[in-house]
Amino acid sequence: MSLWRSGIFWSIIAFAGGLGNLAFQTIIGHRMQGPEFGRATTLLSSILFFGLPMQMASTAVIHYVAHFRSHNDDARLQGLLAGCQSFLFKVTIAGSVLAVTLANPFGRFFGYTGAEMFAAILCVLVGLWSAFAIALCQGMSWFKRLALINFVAVLMRLLFGWLATGAYPKASVAVSATTFSLLANLALLYWWKDIFRRDAAKTSPWNREFFEFLIVAGGFVVGTFFFLSGDGLISQLYFSGTKLNEYSAAGVFARAIPATVGPLLNVFFTSRSGRKNDQSAKDQKILLGLYAVGLASGAAFLFVLRDPLLKLLGKYSIESSAMVPRYALALALAGLIQAIGTWSLASRWYKIALTYGGLGVAYWLFLLGAGTNPDKLLHAMVLGTAAALAILGGAWLMAVRQKTPEL
Repeated sequence: MSLWRSGIFWSIIAFAGGLGNLAFQTIIGHRMQGPEFGRATTLLSSILFFGLPMQMASTAVIHYVAHFRSHNDDARLQGLLAGCQSFLFKVTIAGSVLAVTLANPFGRFFGYTGAEMFAAILCVLVGLWSAFAIALCQGMSWFKRLALINFVAVLMRLLFGWLATGAYPKASVAVSATTFSLLANLALLYWWKDIFRRDAAKTSPWNREFFEFLIVAGGFVVGTFFFLSGDGLISQLYFSGTKLNEYSAAGVFARAIPATVGPLLNVFFTSRSGRKNDQSAKDQKILLGLYAVGLASGAAFLFVLRDPLLKLLGKYSIESSAMVPRYALALALAGLIQAIGTWSLASRWYKIALTYGGLGVAYWLFLLGAGTNPDKLLHAMVLGTAAALAILGGAWLMAVRQKTPEL
């Protein structure tokens, strides 16, 4: 299957999964009263935050698995896969200890209850231990398998959410549905022998180049979190009650824009990490074009149908409806910024990738200072993403002229 067709297939399955997630949000939206819905939404941002160390390591592993595989460097590939068992195991242990250690002060700072933080940390731990296999499968370009497993995970989340929140309509229970869905990744154990071959020659991949890439990947992952999810932490810090619910309801659909077309970017990263020329380069351009069209179409779709969608969610209000256009625009712009950052990281344009990470941190700090209410936060998000896109896009164009790569 060609690269762009793989991306489309994964995106179609992701879209179907997105409908399942929308159904899940609809269930908890109707069942949860008071601030519980908003708190459940912001808890998911916290879970992503605690998963950053593992995501940093996984990004580096995906890049080099794809790179060695595309160049038929089986010795270094098997060396990387073998070494990753120990490397990612240590990262997972360290991430788990860090999450447990920071859970109490983090929860107190952002105002989460003990039950909510326990549910979040349990989700973090399960997510950390499944991320290793997911990274290896993406590096091996097993997109069809990943897409199907993700779809099964959505069904598991929907079933658990329907059963559990009916009895206990609490934010902690809603987060537990995500924890349960992550167990679908156990299916990856079925193909474990296809990844590791004991009889293959192995060459150690650990060198200065790998660890330099790991550091840059860390900056990239942090930037991506702040651009796409960082506002969730700020809303939990500053908003409460009705305002938090209204903001979170608007965010359910706005966040779906980059999430739905995200698989196209994942496939692009894997391909770009492996090969930058020949037919792959053409397919990569198609992927990025489809990704940009998807972002624009998603934002336009929400602008037109935001009221019916909010009513379906059970969280319609004039205030939440007014928030959707700006929220969707900000997330669409953030998606474009992510595309430039992904291109730069996969191409090993380290300065651009680090600029992306730095802009993400600066963007979040700007939101932290300016976003004391929903209106101000959304205004700051639009301004911040537009400014970041202009800066990063300009830096990328300058790099293109200097390096004259085969794009």
